[in-house]
Amino acid sequence: MLEVLDMAPPRHQPAAGKGGGHGHVGPAARKQPLQSSVAQPKAEAAAVAPPPEGVKKCGGGGRRRGGRGRGGRAGEPRVAPTPAVTPPAAVRAVVGPPVASKGLSFCRRPGFGTVGARCVVKANHFLAELPDKDLTQYDVKITPEVSSRSVNRAIIAELVRLYRESDLGMRLPAYDGRKNLYTAGPLPFDAREFVVRLTDDDGTGVSPREREYRVTIKFAARADLHHLRQFIAGRQADAPQEALQVLDIVLRELANHRYVSVGRSFYSPDIRKPQRLGDGLQSWCGFYQSIRPTQMGLSLNIDMSSTAFIEPLPVIEFVAQILGKDAISRPLSDANRIKIKKALRGVKVEVTHRGNVRRKYRISGLTTQPTHELIFPIDDQMNMKSVVEYFKEMYGFTIQHPHLPCLQVGNQKKANYLPMEACKIVEGQRYTKRLNEKQITSLLKVTCRRPREQEMDILQTVHQNGYEQDPYAKEFGINISEKLTSVEARVLPAPWLKYHDAGKEKECLPQVGQWNMVNKKVINGGKVNHWACINFSRSVQETTARGFCQELAQMCQISGMEFNSEPVIPIYSARPDQVVKALKHVYNIALNKLKGKELELLLAILPDNNGPLYGDIKRICETDLGLISQCCLTKHVFKISKQYLANVSLKINVKMGGRNTVLLDAISWRIPLVSDIPTIIFGADVTHPETGEDSSPSIAAVVASQDWPEVTKYAGLVCAQAHRQELIQDLYKTWHDPQRGTVTGGMVRELLISFRKATGQKPLRIIFYRDGVSEGQFYQVLLYELDAIRKACASLEPNYQPPVTFVVVQKRHHTRLFANNHKDRSSMDKSGNILPGTVVDSKICHPTEFDFYLCSHAGIQGTSRPAHYHVLWDENNFTADEMQTLTNNLCYTYARCTRSVSVVPPAYYAHLAAFRARFYMEPEMSENQMTSKSSAGTNGASSVKPLPAVKEKVKRVMFYC
Repeated sequence: MLEVLDMAPPRHQPAAGKGGGHGHVGPAARKQPLQSSVAQPKAEAAAVAPPPEGVKKCGGGGRRRGGRGRGGRAGEPRVAPTPAVTPPAAVRAVVGPPVASKGLSFCRRPGFGTVGARCVVKANHFLAELPDKDLTQYDVKITPEVSSRSVNRAIIAELVRLYRESDLGMRLPAYDGRKNLYTAGPLPFDAREFVVRLTDDDGTGVSPREREYRVTIKFAARADLHHLRQFIAGRQADAPQEALQVLDIVLRELANHRYVSVGRSFYSPDIRKPQRLGDGLQSWCGFYQSIRPTQMGLSLNIDMSSTAFIEPLPVIEFVAQILGKDAISRPLSDANRIKIKKALRGVKVEVTHRGNVRRKYRISGLTTQPTHELIFPIDDQMNMKSVVEYFKEMYGFTIQHPHLPCLQVGNQKKANYLPMEACKIVEGQRYTKRLNEKQITSLLKVTCRRPREQEMDILQTVHQNGYEQDPYAKEFGINISEKLTSVEARVLPAPWLKYHDAGKEKECLPQVGQWNMVNKKVINGGKVNHWACINFSRSVQETTARGFCQELAQMCQISGMEFNSEPVIPIYSARPDQVVKALKHVYNIALNKLKGKELELLLAILPDNNGPLYGDIKRICETDLGLISQCCLTKHVFKISKQYLANVSLKINVKMGGRNTVLLDAISWRIPLVSDIPTIIFGADVTHPETGEDSSPSIAAVVASQDWPEVTKYAGLVCAQAHRQELIQDLYKTWHDPQRGTVTGGMVRELLISFRKATGQKPLRIIFYRDGVSEGQFYQVLLYELDAIRKACASLEPNYQPPVTFVVVQKRHHTRLFANNHKDRSSMDKSGNILPGTVVDSKICHPTEFDFYLCSHAGIQGTSRPAHYHVLWDENNFTADEMQTLTNNLCYTYARCTRSVSVVPPAYYAHLAAFRARFYMEPEMSENQMTSKSSAGTNGASSVKPLPAVKEKVKRVMFYC
């Protein structure tokens, strides 16, 4: 339960409305509150001021504060020399929120960055010339209705083949597989019905037959490309999605005929030889394709992609790959039969026992009896015949494995049996279930291509796609360049890092995105006086475990921590299946021995393959015992690498409330728009269940900095919410308590309170990094979550509305940046990737909005993926340089390693916290038991069982690291 904290400012700061802070706002000056589905708090509490003169409104242009225009000058921070500061006039009042979603305009680009060494990089964007033709949209209705896009496409393809020269006036239409058809210019009619006959084999066991379809094509609208040109030129705010969709469909039409389409990607075994992943799966190479509006014009984004397909094997071989060859020589156990049934359900097969007749069926199940026990009626008189006899008499086919079950295919009501050995898996079926660790490793090896190889693969794909010869592109007048786009970029300098004065090296300047702990001590060392160790690994002897613990304790001491060399009790050995008993036993024995003092840390030695053990330890320690834990795998215990011990000591230090390093600029009060007034930096993420899990809840996590000016420690909170709900429901919430009446709470509110407790200051500025949001969700996420942030602030103190900057962080995009010259080693890191700190904010970025690509990390293997940052809302008036430099510098403060990371740490920490919280779900909750609870859908938030609460002692520190 959240307490209401007095948010009045500390004595050394002026109170709100009395010469500093946020001035009092009269009713006449208030703007309309943000409109969303959430009820507004009282008008008095939510009051916000109009922007003072000189402050940029989001969605508007204009010059910057102090008369600075494009980009601003580097090295001219607006800061105060001491923590006792008055907020500058430019942030005392807050820019009002958008009135409604239709009126919402995202933050316009304030200018282009200038900081850093200039260079040129190549991007996998290919310039697309807009057609000058009129594009016409038609509605398509197919009767009887068909649910399969591929069948719909086959119907329209047959219609075009039959009627193009006559009724269609030689037009070559592009079709989206559903209800829309597009042409370059009008058809000779406004509406017409066509009859198409198609031979189909639907896999239900019914003989292939000719079906008749009636197709009605009716004029709908003209797609106006004028607005698209205006948008690209920056003269229109909203992207005309309809026009972009038409062009996208046109450029995908030919690929839809050539390849297997999965989402926005296309796959084929001919692009690159498929590689076996194990258990009957193989990887297919393919490419992603999307048309995007950019500053340079329309751009076709092409990237390489790989995914898992079911290998087109004889079913017997498929089963042997999963169970082993020996398993198919004897009857299947119940467990193996269920395993095979799960693997084969829904898979399409073709029969091989009938020569050239290759009928296709979809597997619905597996028989419980072996084939030699199966009989079925052969006539209405219920005369029975065995499956073995039937196949021998009917097809002359002798079943070699009568001890194995049969496949059940087609309609469940009418039993259709097919022997496994008479079937082969149909090619081109994507595998949609969860991959195991071995398969993931194999797939990563396939996809891990060095930058130069990746660049060549992309260029080869563009060449093979032959857009200049594409009949649909020609028809619609679209021209695609075959050259990668050259883009001006800058390499931002790495920040200086501060370590403890007791070390030989007190300050450090990272080189090419990395550094080490040699001669350094963490800036704030944690204390571990009372610790214990449980050994869950049978292969680790007690002497080995003791030696490892002593080495780790020594490394923690060398790193700058106070760490007791001896555990509270001797190392305790336990079986993994006794995890609950072992944890509670060790915890209670330690407490008894400590006589009222707390056990501070638990070390756990785990088997290398530990199944659910890791998650069980974290759940019990963090939600039940209130105990910080550090798990170590057996292979590391035997190896005892200094580098490994150093990394673990970094993790232990932040878990114990210490700091590893801070930015020198932070403690020198030199970070623009962070150091001048108390600033809190949030990170937020939502992780969703894996594909195939139809009931598990989504997990939202929010972290927030708890120290200022250092902005290095982040407390984290987590909550479960409705299945696949992207909006974070618990940022702010109210509920009715029988005793206390209306109670307010939520994750933002709680983190604001804990910031005040930790620093003695209330945050006067909020920077919110939001991970995991796709472009199509920008509007609703900003509307809902900015509203929740405002309400959380207003609930703490009347008129408390610190200015907010809301930044979306995207990693799941397909823009890749390559060195301009792969022979110039000075322009690359060791892996051949672009240098850490490379930032791009022109040409391939949004025509008008405030976004940039930042590659903040050094590559290790494969091709680096830059993070894409999109500033949706900015009441703090960041310049491009200020936002890019802050984001890049924060990437050097990640606690778990001595490398800069690829995503800004608060977003990274939120992802870690959300991932950790999935272990908190009870085992039955994470499987099938959630079905009834989540049936309410995304609106049924109350149907989701809450996660067990993280103990207070744990959530104060970075337990998720």
